[in-house]
Amino acid sequence: MNLETNRLIITKFTPDMAEAVHQNSLDEDTRRFLSDEVFETVEDAAETIDFLMSQYEGADGPLVYPVLLKDKTNIGYVQAVPTESVVWEVGYHIAKQFTGKGYATEAVTAFLPVIMNQLGIQKIYGICDAENVASCKVLEKCGFSLEYQGVGKYQGKQTQIKKYVNGDD
Repeated sequence: MNLETNRLIITKFTPDMAEAVHQNSLDEDTRRFLSDEVFETVEDAAETIDFLMSQYEGADGPLVYPVLLKDKTNIGYVQAVPTESVVWEVGYHIAKQFTGKGYATEAVTAFLPVIMNQLGIQKIYGICDAENVASCKVLEKCGFSLEYQGVGKYQGKQTQIKKYVNGDD
């Protein structure tokens, strides 16, 4: 994958991105909403990057791609992840110091048609912790429709969630 938007590059992970991935994972929002994506050490990030790179050749996923600014600064990622119910979910994270600039919306908007075509799917879901208002707004700006709001499993625990859908059957 090598997508470019006006401000961003969405590409494949490389081993030299471990330091940036580690640093981007340490903010309070990641700890609160994506606790399984916090990498306490560069080595933890490098190990995960190695695994993610191994997934690019298959179609089983997860398919995770770094989001870079045009100057190659790593600011986060977009992903398509298979769920237990044989559907795909979109995910994204922009490091705290880069939020509020529309980068997540820009990345997801560019990523969706490409990844859905690559996977041969017509529908993709987005699931957020209901308290993560910014993430919910990203999905809404990207054309997702709210399908469910209530208690559901998120990050391994039962909590209030919002489940969105984009596409048709």
